[in-house]
Amino acid sequence: MRLSDLRGRTVAVWGTGREGRAAVTAVAAHAPADLVAVDDSANFLALPWEGELAEAAPVVTGEQGYARLAAADVVVRSPGVPQTHPWLLRLRQEGATVTSGTALWMAEHADRTIGVTGSKGKSTTASLISHLLTAVDRPNAFGGNIGVPLLDLPEAERYVLELSSYQCSDLTDSPRVAVVTSLFPEHLDAHGGEREYYRDKLNLIAHGPRTVVVNGNDPRLAVELGDRAAIRAGTPGSTNVAGGADGTPWFHLGDRPLFPRAVLPLVGRHNEGNLCVALAVLDALGVDVVAARDTLAVAVAEFQGLAHRLTEIVDAEAGLTFVDDTLATSPYAAMHAIDAYDGRPLTVIVGGTDRGLDYTVFRDHLAEREITVIGVPDSGRRIVEALAGLPKVRTEVVEDLVDAVRLAREVTPTGGVVLLSPAAPSYGRFRNFEHRSEVFAQAVADTRG
Repeated sequence: MRLSDLRGRTVAVWGTGREGRAAVTAVAAHAPADLVAVDDSANFLALPWEGELAEAAPVVTGEQGYARLAAADVVVRSPGVPQTHPWLLRLRQEGATVTSGTALWMAEHADRTIGVTGSKGKSTTASLISHLLTAVDRPNAFGGNIGVPLLDLPEAERYVLELSSYQCSDLTDSPRVAVVTSLFPEHLDAHGGEREYYRDKLNLIAHGPRTVVVNGNDPRLAVELGDRAAIRAGTPGSTNVAGGADGTPWFHLGDRPLFPRAVLPLVGRHNEGNLCVALAVLDALGVDVVAARDTLAVAVAEFQGLAHRLTEIVDAEAGLTFVDDTLATSPYAAMHAIDAYDGRPLTVIVGGTDRGLDYTVFRDHLAEREITVIGVPDSGRRIVEALAGLPKVRTEVVEDLVDAVRLAREVTPTGGVVLLSPAAPSYGRFRNFEHRSEVFAQAVADTRG
């Protein structure tokens, strides 16, 4: 289904966040017979719905929302509406036509698109791909889950998109190059279970992409892919990290050296894998990465990384490094972040929306590690309880993020790291992940001295 197919039809856009706002604007431009916006979760964090948005589509809240959804010819679901939402289950049972802004956009732009998903690494990898393509004179527009909503993107000859499992689930067209960085249980409450999450995530590659590029070192992804044809980055036959002639790690294409690992400013083995995937995508697109290795090395060295992903705030006077990793919304992502600071005194702040996740894997990862863990609402207490009895793990529970930063200053030794890697989403107490980052950064500033 394309946006043009909505002309003359009754349409309900479900959700009034960034994606919902973009969808209303885009759908309104195609002259639907009737257009409404539905917000079943309006609260004090909701942004005002006014001006041109309100003129294009009146917003319906509360229980009236379902009636408007059921009466529409087409429902455009925002990514934040989970597949397990009771209204969505009823709509599907009744045969309603449900799509999303992502699916509507992809139907018209798939052939010009590089789409990146993964349980971890998708944001950094997509940003790297866009950055490196620009460096070798391949202009592109970047957007998606943490960037510009797809329906707000300008026309371009090439797109690089970072796509969440929520965005992938409704696709009926795969991008020309489909990229998967990793796979582990995540967002199970929103998808209905582990198998459903993997199905929705891998829907990115289910509709005929020309090229599939994956992290070849991810074990669960390997199982799910089976013998499917794909470029497996990180392995000897593709882009990989191996010892160079100088005895230090280098990035390679096959056995041909590109540049030293030290060029990449991002910490952690997982970021080595992200760059291997990005370089494999460029190679698949016909970029001669060996001939362009000097240009690529400069671009890699200049890459700043993403805000909210292992972003460091150094307090030189206190001798502490505060790290914003608010995008780490699962225990697996938090484990990668903790590993990135191995060898330094570490206090990690965990907790957020409680999705009922099992934190046994997190406990196992910290079993032999000396670390302080501070839990914040809503799931922080349960995460801390899961760590009970580990001899080297010190735990505390506080009432909010500001209290956590204040306590972390007291308990973290000079030279140490205070890591916000929540292992849980931000919604509920914060508008979005950016809001949680803002509160963290302000708390770091306010507790100085």
